[in-house]
Amino acid sequence: MKKVLIANRGEIAVRIARACTDAELTSVAVYSEPDADALHVRLSDEAYALGGSASADTYLNMDKLLAIAKQADADAVHPGYGFLSENADFADAVQDAGLIWIGPSPDAIRSLGNKVTAREIAVKVGAPLVPGSDGPVANAEEVRAFAEEFGVPVAIKAAYGGGGRGMRIAHRMEDIDDAFESAVREATVAFGRGECFAERFLDKPRHVEAQILADTHGNVVVVGTRDCSLQRRNQKLVEEAPAPFLTDDQRSRIHESARAICREAGYTSAGTVEYLVAPDGVISFLEVNTRLQVEHPVTEATSGIDLVREQFRIAAGLPVSITEDPAPQGHAIEFRLNAEDAGRGFLPSPGPIDIFEAPTGAGIRVDTGVRSGSSVPAEYDSLMAKLIVHGEDRPQALRRARAALDELRIEGLPTVIPFHRAVVRDPDFTNPERLGVYTTWIENAFAERLDAALSSGTTGPLARRETLTVEIDGKAVQLGLPPEVFAALMNGGGNANGSATAQSPDTATNDDGAVTASMGGTLVKWLADDGATITAGQPVAVVEAMKMETEVLSTSAGTFQRGGQEPGGAVARGEVLGKVLSTVG
Repeated sequence: MKKVLIANRGEIAVRIARACTDAELTSVAVYSEPDADALHVRLSDEAYALGGSASADTYLNMDKLLAIAKQADADAVHPGYGFLSENADFADAVQDAGLIWIGPSPDAIRSLGNKVTAREIAVKVGAPLVPGSDGPVANAEEVRAFAEEFGVPVAIKAAYGGGGRGMRIAHRMEDIDDAFESAVREATVAFGRGECFAERFLDKPRHVEAQILADTHGNVVVVGTRDCSLQRRNQKLVEEAPAPFLTDDQRSRIHESARAICREAGYTSAGTVEYLVAPDGVISFLEVNTRLQVEHPVTEATSGIDLVREQFRIAAGLPVSITEDPAPQGHAIEFRLNAEDAGRGFLPSPGPIDIFEAPTGAGIRVDTGVRSGSSVPAEYDSLMAKLIVHGEDRPQALRRARAALDELRIEGLPTVIPFHRAVVRDPDFTNPERLGVYTTWIENAFAERLDAALSSGTTGPLARRETLTVEIDGKAVQLGLPPEVFAALMNGGGNANGSATAQSPDTATNDDGAVTASMGGTLVKWLADDGATITAGQPVAVVEAMKMETEVLSTSAGTFQRGGQEPGGAVARGEVLGKVLSTVG
């Protein structure tokens, strides 16, 4: 193996390119039109254009990727995560082209990447499990029959894929139809296949996972555990290693069952076996991600093992560099730096990055696909970079995390940084005796606290401030003010333009009953018929951007009048999608 085509983009493509440099391998990048000036293109040894911008025409186009591999004379392909990383057909195509596939075998991807057959393997080896459907469910009626037998809430999950895409939770029987339809639609967009299965959903569970390395020599090593409970829309935001506050018995059961599942499946390469851990201690197998995980750096920080280079070794037919489960060294926490507006329900917010300034200091690592002057395209995932903080124990890692997040600057577009600054100060997350967060904690318990932190500007001592010099008793004093307060003072009570405080499209008063898109993207479907009588806050449409679906809500009650947009068409943030006509005479 000498030359690796990286069939991905963004920060993971940069990460793999750097590992290629360390391993004395040549890296080959691919890029779509929106990514022509992206960091992964600049840092790889070679780069080739895919043409087009949509995922289906670029990073999901197998023929284009294989043609570039041939053109570049690459002898191996690393798929990263997302896109085609868990696609067994792509793995087959790579190997049929005479190239080395840096990942698990196509058979292992099919058996473990399919959540239904993965569950069957878990049952066979005696892994802990909650009830689930025997196979993919054909329609919402089958989900309803499952829920009638086992109760709600019920999870409807994509059978081919992971990362929270194509997953919906129905808490009531009447929610099942919409949840099933949405899960299938999102799974089709994200993975090219819409099959879903049903599973009993545990209430307020933690998300705990085991990192696996397995080679062709029979070695299956559990490199460590991670906790990934801080999620929004079933997608992780914060991860840490090792998973804190597990008993020795829980940790042992997770290690041994994860090892047994991968051994039974004949798994090789890096992979992750995921579990839910209920408040009463019950553990249930969730799924296997047959690829490298976004959160792999926290395991690297606490094990000293480069997981990407281990993938190179395994793909080249070499044994893993360790044969026993390593003891964790210290504690590490990863913060995903997404282009999402934490103050607007984590809505995707693509656009240009004016400033990207990473923190420095002991135990700090930043994996990034952007820098100052980069742009975050609307066509792809919202992940820009990852901040990884390592300490000798969890309390020190938290202290270092607070300092690093306060120092971090990303300007030009909304990000999740205010959320991170708030969460590392919240007692549910920082409690030294127990972990008080769970997979839906952000929506269920933290939303109001986050809103309060954002509105008061207390998400960090170095949250952005404008400095004003004032004189007190003849002594100059520097006074730091929130930008809007500074602008008001400098403009006689108005904003920076000298006018009254501006309102966003979401908070502005809609005297005409206008219903506007809360983000730019694609109109997926209408949820309210033209002329329908609706209530305030009722969903009327679905908009998708950066692989995430968001419902558009009515602003008032009345008769809904649709706009002229058609499903599949592009809409802009703030664009009027319809009006609510008052029924009051």
